[in-house]
Amino acid sequence: MKQIFKHAFNFVLLSCTSFSVLANVMLVDGYVRAMPASVPNTAVYFTLMNHGPEVKLVAVETDVAEEAQLHTLVEEEGVIKMRQLPYFTIAAHDNLALASSGNHVMLLGLKQPLQIDQKVDLTLTFDDGTEQAITLTVTRQDATKQDGEMDHHHHH
Repeated sequence: MKQIFKHAFNFVLLSCTSFSVLANVMLVDGYVRAMPASVPNTAVYFTLMNHGPEVKLVAVETDVAEEAQLHTLVEEEGVIKMRQLPYFTIAAHDNLALASSGNHVMLLGLKQPLQIDQKVDLTLTFDDGTEQAITLTVTRQDATKQDGEMDHHHHH
């Protein structure tokens, strides 16, 4: 009987530790950038909040594209270029903010054009093997900026 309780306890303990990242990392907000139907790739931007120890986002998968890659922007001789990265580090008790001006996820080889307001499911994989499913909405790339500008103009 002791063995059963020991195994049950170990199973519960292992279950708790394997889900610890999921409990610690939360989606704050994000969107998938809408592109013209002729463009086969798009970018994904989101913010993750980490309430636990440092963790690395090592992969993103989605059914809407052939491949999802972690990218950053670097300047070389005055030219901004995209570079693929092996992971994004989310420091302990910090945020990872993916934005058009820096780190982002590229969806390469879209299987069909994405529609405005379409929901896109993504699976985030972390360096400890845990996964987290998130759903983001396809939005015009300048929608956030336009809203801000409109609000700004209303105050004058």
